[in-house]
Amino acid sequence: MRKSLFFIITLLGICACVNEVALPVIVDFNTEIVNQDYTVPVKVKILNDTEGADTYKWTFKGGEPSSSSSKNPGIITYNTEGEYLITLEASNRDGSVDVKTQKITVKPTVLIDFEAEVLENNYSPVEVKLTNKTKGATSFEWFFQGGTPETSSKEYPENITFTTPGEHTIRLKVSNGEESYTQEKIIEVAPYLTADFEYSVAFEDDDYQVPVKVTLTNKSISATNYNWTFEGANITNSLEENLEIEIQKPGTHTLQLKASNGKQEKVFSKTITVYENTNLRSFENVKLGINTAHKENAIGAFFSTKIRKVYTKSEVTNETGKDIDLVFFGLNETFSYNKFVSPDQASTVAFSSIPNAQNTQLINKQESCNCSTHLSVSEFDSMVNDQLLVALTLDETDEGLKEFDNTIVPRIIPFKTSDNRKGAIKIKQFVKDGTNSYIVVDIKVQKEAK
Repeated sequence: MRKSLFFIITLLGICACVNEVALPVIVDFNTEIVNQDYTVPVKVKILNDTEGADTYKWTFKGGEPSSSSSKNPGIITYNTEGEYLITLEASNRDGSVDVKTQKITVKPTVLIDFEAEVLENNYSPVEVKLTNKTKGATSFEWFFQGGTPETSSKEYPENITFTTPGEHTIRLKVSNGEESYTQEKIIEVAPYLTADFEYSVAFEDDDYQVPVKVTLTNKSISATNYNWTFEGANITNSLEENLEIEIQKPGTHTLQLKASNGKQEKVFSKTITVYENTNLRSFENVKLGINTAHKENAIGAFFSTKIRKVYTKSEVTNETGKDIDLVFFGLNETFSYNKFVSPDQASTVAFSSIPNAQNTQLINKQESCNCSTHLSVSEFDSMVNDQLLVALTLDETDEGLKEFDNTIVPRIIPFKTSDNRKGAIKIKQFVKDGTNSYIVVDIKVQKEAK
């Protein structure tokens, strides 16, 4: 009985071995590019989906690591561009073996860079040379804002021209088929060339009587070179940017400026009219205050024929004192006591002394001066040059220096300044306004002594 049972068990074992089938290996894996970054260094994540395997033999040619026996080898890094094979050979105890190979393409690193060189200068039209220094890209898209041409797909485009003033964007977009990069640079085009200037005459020449000193102020835009030409002046041309000239001949003259920048040239001109020199300076409706008006700084009583200004008490300084030619003293609003005095005699009529005061000879009362000096109202009014003043002999006397009242209007008061310029005052009006009372005068005086 025992022998029979052993036989049956042995037979069943033999039958079981005869019916056993070997388990197959089915290799399968996928790859995933980390962060979708296809440029070196490229990191590849391995996703193993193999079935039925007990052992794994990975080969990563060009990768780090280059091989692995792990079921899940993790992330493989490729530091050099190119095409690489990933191979997995898997097997099991039954001797089943399977192999799969997958190709990985590693793109080179894209390094975008270009230079935009302005040729000659940035005055319109501006020519720009482009130097493409990009590495690792396979396609190029250029955009030139306001340029000619406006776009290009060339790796090395031709020179670009910009004409419109202002800032222009040059944009380069590159790609290696997987990733794109963009870089921009700005090109500035200077404003269009304009030739322009202004002129002004010297303070002492604002009557435009020759000789007239003229200051030329260049207002040109986008210019580098200047060529001036003049008529009737002390010089006929100049290459200076700004300068001063002297016009010596009466008449209407052309001042011309030719401005350029190496690409363009523009011309601009103005005319100036100057007159014969009368050597006579005229002032009309000058107000000179009485004693109280002057001291209270309401209406000044001191006048400078050179600076052409009336000074009040507070305006008299060491600097201004030397320029004062005429001092009027009016006692009060009744105008019963008035006189012009020399600046260096101001303290004799209740004024403070004038610093650096000059001497002016005066005749307040021609009618009682007992002198040969005589200048009538009609002669004063008709004076258009200094001929009468040149011929005028001014004899200062004690009688002529005496005060006057307001009974004679108009009154002519001849004078001669410290630098020997002759002139005359015409009192036209006595205006009563309490402590701010004043006289209104016209003054004619030589610009230079003769």
